[in-house]
Amino acid sequence: MGRGKIEIKRIENTTNRQVTFCKRRNGLLKKAYELSVLCEAEIALIVFSSRGRVYEYANNSIKATIEKYKKTCAGSSNPGSLVEVNSHQYYQQESAKMRHQIQLLQNSNRHLMGDGLSSLNLKELKQLENRLERGITRVRSKKHELLFAEIEYMQKREVELQNDNMYLRAKIADNERAQQANIVQAGVDFESIPSFDSRNYYHINMLESASHYSHHQDQTALHLGYETKADQSA
Repeated sequence: MGRGKIEIKRIENTTNRQVTFCKRRNGLLKKAYELSVLCEAEIALIVFSSRGRVYEYANNSIKATIEKYKKTCAGSSNPGSLVEVNSHQYYQQESAKMRHQIQLLQNSNRHLMGDGLSSLNLKELKQLENRLERGITRVRSKKHELLFAEIEYMQKREVELQNDNMYLRAKIADNERAQQANIVQAGVDFESIPSFDSRNYYHINMLESASHYSHHQDQTALHLGYETKADQSA
């Protein structure tokens, strides 16, 4: 549920009024601080409670801010010149602040590089040492994170390579078993072919030769007989 709106009027209950005062006072001081930091505004805040207690906040000096306010009110009869003077002072102050910040940053960088340490006292050197140690700790932490990530990647890659190697070995074993099965099957088919017997082959050849020789003798006898009868006729 969202925050409901309240009616802006005096709180009759003393306890509630005191609690609301504390909360609103703290919020007002916080907003004044944020405004002075975010916008670099010069702020002087004075609050008196119903019991007469004073609460104040100023980013510079309350007296100096009040005096500046008095001068601004006194010179309000010539607003054009006042705006011009204030604008000039404002830019001078901004320029001085920027130069000061640049100088601080340059000195800080030189100190981090180990230069210009002679102007620092013991406390400043200790603060610089703490800053360097914190920076080194962050660098080492980041380096360790990168190393752990790289090691984890290498471990995963090694597992993947092992799996690939096991897969290739299994494929090679399957191929070898398939080749052996083909060889065994080819041997079985070869055994089913009738075996060659040289004796049977020789016997058949001898029979064919004998038959051929007998046929040749018959033809020779017939031929001789035919010639004898022819001679007798002559």
